[in-house]
Amino acid sequence: MSGTWNRKDLVSLDALSAREITAILDTAQAFKGVGERNLKKVPALRGKTLINFFVEPSTRTRTSFELAAMRLSADVINIAASVSSLQKGETLKDTAMNLQALRADMIVLRHSSAGASQFLAERLEAGIVNAGDGAHEHPTQGLLDGFTMRERCGRIEGLEVAIVGDILFSRVARSNIQLLTKLGAKVTLVGPTTLVPKAFERMGVRVSHRIDEVLERCDVVNLLRIQHERQRKEYFPGLGEYTALFGLTKARAARLKPGCLVMHPGPINRGVEIDSEVADGGHSVILDQVTNGLAVRMAVLYLCGGGAGTQS
Repeated sequence: MSGTWNRKDLVSLDALSAREITAILDTAQAFKGVGERNLKKVPALRGKTLINFFVEPSTRTRTSFELAAMRLSADVINIAASVSSLQKGETLKDTAMNLQALRADMIVLRHSSAGASQFLAERLEAGIVNAGDGAHEHPTQGLLDGFTMRERCGRIEGLEVAIVGDILFSRVARSNIQLLTKLGAKVTLVGPTTLVPKAFERMGVRVSHRIDEVLERCDVVNLLRIQHERQRKEYFPGLGEYTALFGLTKARAARLKPGCLVMHPGPINRGVEIDSEVADGGHSVILDQVTNGLAVRMAVLYLCGGGAGTQS
C-alpha cells in the first residue's frame, strides 16, 4: 500500500488516480470483515484524535464517520456549527486552527461552501476528509457507491450506470461521475433539462432527458433526491410531474435487467424518485450502501490517518 497512497487528505475524487481509488476500495474490502466479527475493533488508529466538524446538518454521514473512527480505536469528538464559535463570528480557518492547536490529528468536515475542505487542507497539518462541500463533491459517498457496484457486479469497468435526478446541485453525482469514469464505467445522466444540462457531457458522460430510453440497458440505476435547499423554484417542474417523467415506479422497475442494481444515497423521498416497493425490492442495494459506507470510511481514515505508515 505504501507505493499507492501518500496523502494526508481526501478532499476530492477528481484529484485521485484510478490506482489510488482502487487502493481505497481494496482497503475497504479488508475492513468490511471487521464489522462481521464479534469484536468489531482494530487498533489501527489508537492514540489518534478525530474531530467530526459538521457545519451543515447530517445524520448518516456523521454517524458513519464516528463509528468508523471508533472501530479503528481513534478518539472522536463531534462538533456541530450550532455549538461552535462560528455562531459568534469566528472564521472557519480560526476554528480549525484552534482544533489543530489541541493536537487533533484529523478533521472530517461537512460545509455548505464548495472548496471549504480544500481551503483547510492547504493550511492545516491535520488530515482533512471532505464529508460534503456544497454542491461540489462527496468523495466517500462516491467511493461507497463504487464499492457496492464492484462487490455486487464483480467489476466497475464496462458497467452501464444511470444517475437519475438533480445532477446540477448534487455533490454525490459529481463524485460518482469522477470515480466511475476513472474506473471505466459508461455513465448516463438522466433528468429534466434544467437539472441535467448538456454541459455535463464535458465530464465524459452521456446526457438523456428520457429515463425510459436508458432503463433497459442499465446495470446500475442510482437515484438522487431533489436538492430543494440548493436550487431556485424555476429549476424544478413539481413533484407530480417529476415522478411521472423520471421516477422509478414499479412499472418502470419491471423493465430492469434481472441483475440491475437500484441505489440511492439517502434520504429517500418515497413516492417521488422511487416507489416504496422498488426501494425495498429485490433490485435494491440501498442498505448495502449504508453497510459499505462504514467500511469505506474506515479505509479512508486509516489511509489518511497514517495507519498504513504512509502519511506524507
